[in-house]
Amino acid sequence: MASSSFIDYVKICCRSGHGGAGSAHLHRDKKNAKGGPDGGDGGRGGHIILKGNKQLWTLLHLQYMKHVIAKPGESGGSSHSTGANGEDVILEVPIGTIARDAETGEIKAEIIEDGQIEILTPGGRGGQGNAHYKSPTNQTPRYAQPGEPGLEEWVILELKLLADVGLVGFPNAGKSTLLSVVSAAKPKIANYPFTTLVPNLGVVSYRDYKSFVMADIPGIIEGASEGRGLGIRFLKHIERNSILLFMISVESASIAEEYKVLINELKTFNPELLEKKRMLAITKTDLIDDELEREIKTTLPQDLPVVFISSLTQKGITQLKDLIWKTLNSD
Repeated sequence: MASSSFIDYVKICCRSGHGGAGSAHLHRDKKNAKGGPDGGDGGRGGHIILKGNKQLWTLLHLQYMKHVIAKPGESGGSSHSTGANGEDVILEVPIGTIARDAETGEIKAEIIEDGQIEILTPGGRGGQGNAHYKSPTNQTPRYAQPGEPGLEEWVILELKLLADVGLVGFPNAGKSTLLSVVSAAKPKIANYPFTTLVPNLGVVSYRDYKSFVMADIPGIIEGASEGRGLGIRFLKHIERNSILLFMISVESASIAEEYKVLINELKTFNPELLEKKRMLAITKTDLIDDELEREIKTTLPQDLPVVFISSLTQKGITQLKDLIWKTLNSD
């Protein structure tokens, strides 16, 4: 899939609708020339709303929508009739979308479920009609409340992939190949660095019709947490994964050292990432024999589960899926 089709960041100017003005109408008919106040309230201005849609996986459809403007509410009328509310604007976004105030960086909304609705920019309240201001000392008020103005603000929408398992590793660690083997995802695969330029999601089938979601995060390089390469864009997608599956090729000069570098990049970017459940997969084991595999095992970290796999020969794939499922469902 072309990288241009994956957009995980957009900046939009949101303008909600003004509230409608209340009415200052006084009741008049052929039997009553001087009736009391019967002005209705103004309608609420249109909201700008975010709605989760599990069918979407990118913010591409919002890339060129620089201004979003909701309709104003209508003014109140006679006979206590309330003005119609302004039409809301609903922006459908992928699961895992976060909305931030562009100036302060404050999180305004977070979409984590399909169909979830969050008001991003509320419309102005409608003004009260003159009927609200009637009193024993002022029985015919000739004034009403104006509608509240809408809001105008710049908002950043940022997508962080929501998955059960995030694949973490340097370029060419075999992440895309594993995803293509265990799911129906078809990421681009080739033998050169940064084949994967955008995250890929795949649904992995498990025993008895169970399944879990795996995300192929583009390869990290040393210094990614400081902005080298596309590091920050890659690392943010890891924040939303339940399990981090570190993947290191047997071709690595030092598997233990490479693991330390990956851990350090995550720690520098966001120390909370190290609180997630972790496991290690040693990939491309079809390139080594059993004796070398036993030798490599003695050099590996002892504080996390390790599985030796080969996407080419399917070695260890079932064992890896069992470990992932057990870890996902453990306390």
